[in-house]
Amino acid sequence: MSSPNSYVHVSPAAAIRFTTALLTAHSVSPKDASIVAHALVEADLRGHDTHGITRLPSYIARIRSGVLSPSATPTLRQFTPVVAHLDANNAFGFVAAHAGMNAAIEMARTYGIGMVSVKHSNHFGMSAWIVQQALDAGMLSFVFTNSSPALPVYGGKGKLMGVSPIAAGAPAGKRGKPMIVDMAPSVVARGKVYKAVRRGERIPEGWALDKNGKPTTDPKEALEGVMLAMGGPKGSALAVMMDVFSGVLSGSAFAGGVASPYDASRVADVGHFLVAIKLDLFMSRDEFGERMDTLYETVVRAERAEGVERIYFPGEVELETKEKRLREGIPFVQTEVDALNEEAKETGVEYLRTIAKERARI
Repeated sequence: MSSPNSYVHVSPAAAIRFTTALLTAHSVSPKDASIVAHALVEADLRGHDTHGITRLPSYIARIRSGVLSPSATPTLRQFTPVVAHLDANNAFGFVAAHAGMNAAIEMARTYGIGMVSVKHSNHFGMSAWIVQQALDAGMLSFVFTNSSPALPVYGGKGKLMGVSPIAAGAPAGKRGKPMIVDMAPSVVARGKVYKAVRRGERIPEGWALDKNGKPTTDPKEALEGVMLAMGGPKGSALAVMMDVFSGVLSGSAFAGGVASPYDASRVADVGHFLVAIKLDLFMSRDEFGERMDTLYETVVRAERAEGVERIYFPGEVELETKEKRLREGIPFVQTEVDALNEEAKETGVEYLRTIAKERARI
């Protein structure tokens, strides 16, 4: 097993430079590469290492095999003043989601709300970065996507539904913190199992079942089996709901038809559903902010259960993790850095350097 002592650290700036260079070396435009790089590094900063730059080799494998288009441009069709449909044209999910949320924000600025359904897309990483895009524009948001089969439906035993995240956000006032909810309908995101494989770690019992339907702590066995839904039928229902809004509605794949981001044999055909909402529809922005501050303070100052040192607002742990990693760097195990540098070696891109090696060069 890996230990914290085996971690190396990479500066966020170095991670963005490396990711941008690696992507542009694979025919991604500088603008699109920047969007992908900032989204991946934001995941690493927020502590969602499962959705950070260690995903690059799987994305590049899909580019090389021709099932992900590095240079595709999404096309937007406006249906009503507040509803648009975006065809990603098999572009990076990051690029499609960024364009879709931008369109939703612009509609919301004028009409109070904007909704964009996205089809023919790909994995877009951590949903929270798209929520943050809306927060930066002063908007509330909903961000849905579907994903490849990993969960059984309640009462079933085979992979059918994806561990498709449901996300939402709301800006804070002057005293509180913004609300960012980003959660999978499974006990944990499947990316945590892939991370355990990369790092040679076990997974806790209760995350997954092996191919024979037995509990396992071996991440490789878990990937051959199924993830477990949170709350049994509740998690299963959320996974189905994500398929309705992201797949059925958009015209993208659904009912187990989405390909895995680790599958380089076929087009993913992921669907998304994005909504942006103005804060001052029913009250002033200042009043909304005051009410959010009251909610924040009520939550974090709630009477604590025995053994609980602190209560956090949704998204607050990630914000504090980001502050720490901006100071100290993003932690990786050396094997993860080595895998990324193998990709760099293939294309002649400068290697990703750890903070220690960057300092040694000065």
